[in-house]
Amino acid sequence: MSTDIIEKLYQNYGILADAKEDISKHEKEYLEILAAVKGSDKEKRLASQFIAKFFHSFPNLADQAIEAQFDLCEDDDVAIRKQAIKDLPTMCKTNKEHTQRIADILAQLLQSEDATEINVVTNSLLTILKGDPKGTLAGLFSQIHQSTDSEVTNEIVRERCIKFLATKVKQLGREVINKEAEELIIVECKKILEDVVAEEFEYIMELLTWSRLGKTPAGKKELVQLVAALALTPDDWHPEDPEYIDRVIQCSQHALPFFSTQVDSTQFVNFFCDHILKNWSNVATTEGNDIKLELLKIFAEMTEFCGDLENLQSKVDTVYDVLMNYLPEAPVEGEGNDKKEGEKTEDSKNAEPSLQFSHVECTLFALHSLCRKSPEVLSSDQNKLKALRLRLQYTARLTQGYIKKLKEVTNSKKPSTEMTEENKLKITALNTTSNINTLIRDIFRTPPSFKSKVQLSFHTKKSEKEAVTVQSDEKETDSAGQKRHQPITFDKGDKESPVKRARSGDRNIKMYTPPSGKYSSRLSNTNSGRGRGGYGRRDFRNNGAPFRRRSNY
Repeated sequence: MSTDIIEKLYQNYGILADAKEDISKHEKEYLEILAAVKGSDKEKRLASQFIAKFFHSFPNLADQAIEAQFDLCEDDDVAIRKQAIKDLPTMCKTNKEHTQRIADILAQLLQSEDATEINVVTNSLLTILKGDPKGTLAGLFSQIHQSTDSEVTNEIVRERCIKFLATKVKQLGREVINKEAEELIIVECKKILEDVVAEEFEYIMELLTWSRLGKTPAGKKELVQLVAALALTPDDWHPEDPEYIDRVIQCSQHALPFFSTQVDSTQFVNFFCDHILKNWSNVATTEGNDIKLELLKIFAEMTEFCGDLENLQSKVDTVYDVLMNYLPEAPVEGEGNDKKEGEKTEDSKNAEPSLQFSHVECTLFALHSLCRKSPEVLSSDQNKLKALRLRLQYTARLTQGYIKKLKEVTNSKKPSTEMTEENKLKITALNTTSNINTLIRDIFRTPPSFKSKVQLSFHTKKSEKEAVTVQSDEKETDSAGQKRHQPITFDKGDKESPVKRARSGDRNIKMYTPPSGKYSSRLSNTNSGRGRGGYGRRDFRNNGAPFRRRSNY
């Protein structure tokens, strides 16, 4: 019986192939092919190919044909599913009005657990994306927005669709993604940002940055406003909550590349001063990440492109207070003179400062940048200026000793010496301490002046140039993939090396990595509206609503 049906299918194929202009008269044969999707495995595979091949010839049967092909895409046999998925792009090759519907079903098929099947789905999506970018994107975005309350599979589809868009759209480039399709991407990505988790935020920002918005000052301003709406939620600010801090860090790092003389960072600087630095002692920290240093690095970079600030004196005072937390107090004159050189009591050892120069560099740079706008703000309170100078003088004395040792170490290296991580760290340490000394000199001028320009040491471009000068004539590596320095803590009692690693808190220029298992995985919405909740996380919403964590799958 099955052999007879297969033979009949081949006969129908021959009739349709030979009919040419008169093919529309042979609906009966095409309907018999559609019916074969209920047959044996071989019948189904043949039906898949024949349905797709003659699809464009029977517009009156389009819906029926699409449904038959979709049935094959959901077959129990993975080989049949892959065959049907592979044939789907043929159905919209000359019938672009069906592209969105077919893209929608392909998007749903991304939930498969079979890696080879996902590969076939991806290839089919790429094929129709090249043929009809706008229709395909509309289908993908439709599926992204359709994530429902409790269906875990839809969460998987949403995640994989967003990842597909973020990776494949940029690969195809503007030869495929025309202006019309690009506008659709921008509009739909903005909608996604209204309800997004951390990982999705990364992908969506990559897409928006790739778009025209990332190419002009006006577009960059728009991106900054989008990020600000997610990150800066003063009415819902909780400095003691690590996940709020993680959100601010992640969002702010995406905003940093957009800041320039044409795109100011004033909104972010205001938020940092009024909410983060003002509550500095309450800012949550997590084990394994120096969150406070990360915040200071971001803040320092932001201040470079800050516009005019309201209540500048208040903001300078806030930064001043944070800086004083990291500057060591100068010892009382004559203290410890009754001890012989080299002898130290336990108390005196404990009294010696552990110098967090990475923190000092960032905070001092920020203070310097803000005071440049109105140099007299630092001199308005002479007692505070005197107290600051006293600590800075002691800090400068300590840094000069380290600078001397670091220069001796780096200058002693032979040109052929390999640039090890330890040597790179020493170069960065030298830049850090040199920056601090330069900034200190400005504050000791009468009156204080803020004209000196320094490049923060965790901008690796400068560090690398220094390294090339000291070490060898090696080519400077691509700055896109380089690491910022580790937090530098100098212990006066450390005789082996002036440099000690404070924490394993490397910061990549690329992106801050939130704590594993928390913000970085799935963030939940305590609101039952989307069914992603149960963990009390915070999400990126314009109204500062809680994050949401997706269900595990």
